[in-house]
Amino acid sequence: MRIFLDFDGTIAIPDVTDLVLQTFAAPAWEAVEAEWIAGAISAAECMRRQIALIDSDLQSLNALLDQVELDADFPRFARWCDAQGVTLTIVSDGVDAFIRRVLERHGLGSIQIFANALSSNGASHSLNHPWLNSACAARQGVCKCAVTSASLEPLIFVGDGRSDECVSQIADVVFAKGKLAAFCAQSNRTFIPFSSFSDVQRGVRALLAHAPSRNAAVAD
Repeated sequence: MRIFLDFDGTIAIPDVTDLVLQTFAAPAWEAVEAEWIAGAISAAECMRRQIALIDSDLQSLNALLDQVELDADFPRFARWCDAQGVTLTIVSDGVDAFIRRVLERHGLGSIQIFANALSSNGASHSLNHPWLNSACAARQGVCKCAVTSASLEPLIFVGDGRSDECVSQIADVVFAKGKLAAFCAQSNRTFIPFSSFSDVQRGVRALLAHAPSRNAAVAD
């Protein structure tokens, strides 16, 4: 079994990119955000322009990232999944270096990440989109539908926000909270609500227990 997970607001408590922008970017980042919300620019363009407004060296960035807290139950959930042979994959429209730094601080650096790619030169930064799909209806830097659809296993997705709406429509099982839960409810999309990864763990344990290839329920 493979589980795809959003990062910002799902695994990490804050939106890490917003935290970095609020701390280190020129105030114009909010105007760029407003353009995206209004539909004037794509999510990918929004991210590129905002990241270019960050004025901070990597040492200062990392010091901020080292303060980011995860859902308190996520590390235990990740260890449990590893013990059960369940693969976790993060697919995020955030920034790869930010995500990797946070995960490594929590001893979770082995989790695979699909995200926008940061390039840095001193205090100057730029963003590339290795997982961009020009046909993506959501116009995100990371096309979550394309990334997750490449898996041959049933699609299980865990998320919380606007960037997760598209993939939630093609997933076999959706764990949702926040804006994603509201979207699923409004669109009559079946989902499993969660508030922490202890809830997700219970749900995944039930899925494993009823999987045709398994002979018995999975115990904690």
